[in-house]
Amino acid sequence: MIPRYTRPEMARIWSDENRFRTWLAVEVAATETLAAAGLVPKDAARAIKERADFRVERIHEIEAEVRHDVIAFTTAVAEIVGPHARWFHYGLTSNDVVDTAQALLIKQASEVIEKDLQKLSDVLQSRAWEFKDTPMIGRTHGVHAEPITFGFKIANWYSETQRNIARFRAAAEDMRVGKFSGAVGVFAHLTPELEEKICSRLGLKPAAVSSQVIQRDRHAAYLATLAVICSTLDKIATELRHLQRTEVREAEEFFSEKQKGSSAMPHKRNPVNAEQISGLSRVVRSNAQAGFENVALWHERDISHSSVERIILPDSTTLADYLLNRTANLVDTMFVYPERMRANLESTHGLIFSGQLLLDLVEHGVTREDAYRVVQSNAMRAWKEGLNFHDLILADNEITSRVPRQTIEHAFDLDRQLKNVDKIFARVFGDGAGKGSSANAQKKSRQEKKK
Repeated sequence: MIPRYTRPEMARIWSDENRFRTWLAVEVAATETLAAAGLVPKDAARAIKERADFRVERIHEIEAEVRHDVIAFTTAVAEIVGPHARWFHYGLTSNDVVDTAQALLIKQASEVIEKDLQKLSDVLQSRAWEFKDTPMIGRTHGVHAEPITFGFKIANWYSETQRNIARFRAAAEDMRVGKFSGAVGVFAHLTPELEEKICSRLGLKPAAVSSQVIQRDRHAAYLATLAVICSTLDKIATELRHLQRTEVREAEEFFSEKQKGSSAMPHKRNPVNAEQISGLSRVVRSNAQAGFENVALWHERDISHSSVERIILPDSTTLADYLLNRTANLVDTMFVYPERMRANLESTHGLIFSGQLLLDLVEHGVTREDAYRVVQSNAMRAWKEGLNFHDLILADNEITSRVPRQTIEHAFDLDRQLKNVDKIFARVFGDGAGKGSSANAQKKSRQEKKK
């Protein structure tokens, strides 16, 4: 049964039909290479290429008897090929086929995931520019800290996504290897030169050295990279979940007119998509742990990794594909409330400028210890009594006697706090700094329609 989160292309890649087709492609490439080297009759190689086929149902039928999937596969193909099938799978061991084919399947899946990453990247870039100058409060420990912009927050997600793209390309390339080194990896029946030629036909590189299998550190690194990617998606989703809280409500995921949030409470607008992203990301991270466990195998190979990989490789790539698309849609369609951001930013009546005021006092000759004491004293009073921090500062003679009013007012200047946002965007987006601008008008128009 295909999980409901599986998108069509990933479902096709990890289907039994495609898996066995990929096995067949590996077998045919090996046979053609061996025929070219004079190890297999050319007419047999030609017959195998022209006739080799199978029915998935027949493979499963044979496997139920022989309890070996590769033997079931080769038997099912041999039934169709006929007498020349004695040269089919010649000189190979099961994992010469299975591991090499798995590399091809992961290559197919990786091409899909890389497109997904680029789609997310494009959405993040567009929305970062849309809200580049939308001020909001930055929070540390969940508590108001200093001002940022919402676009700055999204630019951080974009930059992290660029690192994920680089990491993923490296991990996917590391998986683009095949092996035809035999039962324990010493080429008892073929040669390294033949392995290179077969791999070349398949668009793969040969593993420099292997045992009966390609070493599983590669798979562990690949799965770990998927886990890092999904951790980024979890990070984005978790942030939106916090911003959607009733007490905050600075942004929220799209909620359609006919959508229902609760069976009991009609007013509810829950971040269910973001919560699903966070939840399923945990599955990908747990799969990475299973990948680490697969690295240590007995001697030249046992099969403790095999059953695990039949689950974690399809599941992790399928989930990564699904979650990348869900996150791109989440960001692309989310509601953003700049007025609420501004209201929250101003809700502490100037407390968020205490750090700048501290520095300005120091610049005017006050010791850091005295400056911290007097600023904190007024800040704590503002917290406890619900007073205006700005007004308290102006009424504090210890401060006003040392610092001109103009300097105090400058400490509470929001634009001063955000003066370097443009430079940060130039760092993040480089020559592509203007690419998001063309989409801004459309995004803002759509935003208004959603409201």
